Amino acid sequence: MAGDGELVKGRGAGGALSNRFLQRQYGAVHPEGIDEPEELDRPTRVVEVFPKSILNRVNSPDIPFTWSLNPYQGCEHGCSYCYARPTHEYWGYDAALDFEQVVLVKRNAPELLERTLRKRGWQVDPIMLSGATDPYQPVERKERITRRLLEVFLAFGHPVRLITKNALVLRDMDLLSELASRRLASVALSITTLDEDLRRDLEPRTSTAANRLRAVRELSAAGVPVHVMVAPIIPGLTDAGVPAVLKAAAEAGARSAGYTMLRTNGAVGEVFRRWLQDHLPDRASKVMAQTAHAHGGRMNDSRFGRRMRGEGAHADAIARMFTVFRERHFSGRSMPPLAMDQFRPPPEGQLELF
Repeated sequence: MAGDGELVKGRGAGGALSNRFLQRQYGAVHPEGIDEPEELDRPTRVVEVFPKSILNRVNSPDIPFTWSLNPYQGCEHGCSYCYARPTHEYWGYDAALDFEQVVLVKRNAPELLERTLRKRGWQVDPIMLSGATDPYQPVERKERITRRLLEVFLAFGHPVRLITKNALVLRDMDLLSELASRRLASVALSITTLDEDLRRDLEPRTSTAANRLRAVRELSAAGVPVHVMVAPIIPGLTDAGVPAVLKAAAEAGARSAGYTMLRTNGAVGEVFRRWLQDHLPDRASKVMAQTAHAHGGRMNDSRFGRRMRGEGAHADAIARMFTVFRERHFSGRSMPPLAMDQFRPPPEGQLELF
């Protein structure tokens, strides 16, 4: 396990961190053979877990949905800034390398979803895939849990929203286009930067920006409503590239766009600081200072209504810039509402036909 000063190739976190809930500590260990091809990519460990429920009620007033569903915990994408990293600590892992290398899979998620949707009194409300992971991270290629969840949504006529950084979403075009034809699905693609060199370091196992734009284009052509999230905007690092992202997203057919500001909650601050020191040491102090400035001087801003957008002159300037270019490129476009009136639980056993 790498420690401070060790850069693990192919991962967003440069090393392990201590878990705030545990006593174990990590020291630096030289990874013998790290320059050998078989050592360049530390294998991901998949751990099956067996939750008794699968939906999470979202009570945050600044998040625009009520229910989220995470088919996985942890995420191979390895984005150094990911706000979900601290959630891995609740499972006994660290928020740095463990978050990327130890992925908890919920293979019973489709069955749990079906059981929930069959409950008497269930009130139809769009469910978000996901909130603390990416439903199309690399492990989904083999596990296919997200695909099975889409089959459940289609069989029940229940609305679903997805957000991802991975063009693997195109694999499920058949299900998504059928859901969309009934106004039951929309997809959000998160695109942080068009700079491929930066993307490769910042989000090491995500799809390239070009492939994400291809996903926007192909989903839109198939009738699937697509929203683009420029998330997060990192002051002093990605903010200057926002206009280009919005222009490219609009040209690819996206119907709307939004953004969030980088927030370094919990252990994320240390992971991101290490990443900056490893990859952009000459810009690290500037980026951290501008990030704090965009949150009223706070690196760990958890205030509802402020944490997503920031505050102060720098945050206001970014908000104005985003608004100007969104209006320029997305004028007259909007995301259609999802249908709430098509919910029909199928007879027991019918899902086995999928």
